[in-house]
Amino acid sequence: MSTTRRNAGPGGGPALMLPGLREVYDAYVRAADELPALGAALRAEVWTSAQLGTLEAAAPDAAARRAALADLITALRSAGTPAARLFLRALAAIGPAEARPAAARAAGGPDEGPPWARRLGQVAPGQVWLVQEGPLDGDRIICEFRYVPDGSDLHALAVRLGHDDVPSEVVIVGDVPALMNAARRAMQAELCVVQPCDPAAAGPRLRAALNTDAPLPEDCYPALALARHRADLLP
Repeated sequence: MSTTRRNAGPGGGPALMLPGLREVYDAYVRAADELPALGAALRAEVWTSAQLGTLEAAAPDAAARRAALADLITALRSAGTPAARLFLRALAAIGPAEARPAAARAAGGPDEGPPWARRLGQVAPGQVWLVQEGPLDGDRIICEFRYVPDGSDLHALAVRLGHDDVPSEVVIVGDVPALMNAARRAMQAELCVVQPCDPAAAGPRLRAALNTDAPLPEDCYPALALARHRADLLP
């Protein structure tokens, strides 16, 4: 990717910083048609995070990632469809912090989107757990979240940290009781230690691990944007 700014192409499309990726942005615009049918804020956030993960994994550096994200916002604004505006609203809620204002402006005012769209990004943290699986396996931090103000849709961010706190696994878990039951069974089998963790200790540790320009395991990228959003809500 090159970050040289170019003018609109012969087709009359919007001006892009990476015009060679116009077909990629068009594919994202088409994919946005999936969003309205997802039916819940969390599903939409997970979907949006996966799109951003693909973009970030393909970018050679942070500057190229920022340029591609700016171009994606431009392409979605130009498309102007309800699905594209919903994608922009999701980006404004859980996308990279530096891109949220531009995404919000591009989305425009309130529209006729699904009622659950108002809940995008509107969550509060709850219990935080530290799962220690041994010196070779590192630590796993599990942070619970619920949507506000009704406390619904319990879910969790689970991040496994290896040597030097490098993430080796980043996932969003929808069935938190099943996750914690499995962790407690492993503790009873003396395979790990599960204990409450101070959110004020977990927050800085997670943010330092997730906000890195260093390459991560491929499987980490789909949940990375949403994980960063959730980690930012911790003290």
